[in-house]
Amino acid sequence: MSLIRGRFDKEADESVIAYSESISYDHVLYPYDIMGSKAHVSMLAKQGIVTEKEAKQIIDGLDKVLKELDEGTFKFDKDLEDIHISIEARLKELIGPVAGKLHTARSRNDQVALDIRLYTRAMIEETLIKIHELQKVIVAQAEKNKGVMMPGYTHMQLAQPVLLSHHLMAYFEMFDRDYQRFADAYYRVNISPLGSGALAGSPYNVDREWVAEQLEMDGVTQNSMDAVSDRDSILDYMSAAAICMMHISRMAEEIVLWTTNEFGFMELDDAYTTGSSIMPQKKNSDVAELGRGKTGRVYGNLNRMLTIMKGLPLSYNRDLQEDKEGLFDTVETLLLSLDVFKGMLETATYKPEAMKRSLKNDAILATDMADYLVMKGLPFRDAHRVVGQIVNYAQHHKCGILSLPLEKYKEFCELFEEDVKKINVSYSIRSRNITGGTAPVQVAKQIRLAKNYLAKREI
Repeated sequence: MSLIRGRFDKEADESVIAYSESISYDHVLYPYDIMGSKAHVSMLAKQGIVTEKEAKQIIDGLDKVLKELDEGTFKFDKDLEDIHISIEARLKELIGPVAGKLHTARSRNDQVALDIRLYTRAMIEETLIKIHELQKVIVAQAEKNKGVMMPGYTHMQLAQPVLLSHHLMAYFEMFDRDYQRFADAYYRVNISPLGSGALAGSPYNVDREWVAEQLEMDGVTQNSMDAVSDRDSILDYMSAAAICMMHISRMAEEIVLWTTNEFGFMELDDAYTTGSSIMPQKKNSDVAELGRGKTGRVYGNLNRMLTIMKGLPLSYNRDLQEDKEGLFDTVETLLLSLDVFKGMLETATYKPEAMKRSLKNDAILATDMADYLVMKGLPFRDAHRVVGQIVNYAQHHKCGILSLPLEKYKEFCELFEEDVKKINVSYSIRSRNITGGTAPVQVAKQIRLAKNYLAKREI
């Protein structure tokens, strides 16, 4: 018989059991449930609510349950709807009626809220480690390929020359913002709701702050109604994960493009590609494509959770049982994506010659030519118009903008002089010598700062 159906004349219908069970997925929470229970019963003993002997019996029993769960010998009963009731029922089998004292001064509402926070805290810690490791690989590839020049794009059209290292370090910045978002979420997650009871608090002389300290949490929630109905900790993780997956997806898109024959900027290691069932020559960047696809999955989980929360009155509602599957799926998807993309980038090979070939279209230096005229005293809008006319002329005459004789330049603007010939790809890249620019000295500074930053970060 269920531990919580004393008020009812009969057991729940089989369809209701199937409809309402969560043990099939919330068993993931078992280490955190037991961790919270041990801290709770220790506090009950400290406060004289249970005896030291009873607390020891319960803690020893919980350790046995934990061992069974760790070793996979724990027998789950579908009639025991969730991991919390399952653990308590097994505890009762092991130590008898004293197990019932574990739930003194605690509701399943604040128990579940605590478990979720402990789980999310642990997953944030793991996520931070994986983002950090991915950033290290990005910096290593940027350093390995320093000096390699490539075209930069806007609107997927040739724009201006940049260093490959500069391009790679853009992703370092993206993932660093992700790191900061997760680190910031950690402080909001790491607050204990235990002691909030079902919604109104506890009539027992509990020491909430002591429990929080035992669980290495930074404090306790200040409103019991909010504490049991709040799932912002999940939304914090999911929101940060959605943005992080968006960055992964942007990287994935470039990997897909760069590994095509048309670009040829990059080659993936065989271990991170797949073949075709019919075309023997194919080497597909399927792993990167999956990164794009799985991003939508994480977005969906976030939208699902926001939709669950948007109409809930205070305080706890059973709708909140639907919070866990999406969270678990988001965590698994993000952590695996970070792992896979780390390995894929670490083993990738870049193709400087292919990038160099793409720079042969000297129209990519049109902005440098306009800047040249500005430095000669021409207003930028006039310089923009003049160089646009030169580009148009060169296209119609099937020649490069840098191949024209000085006399032809002067037909467009008298300010052109022989020194216009100094404009080339290397000149363009070197000239962007400002903080955040693509000049070699600036990119070297970016890499140096990033390496120092990663070395000092506590992981």
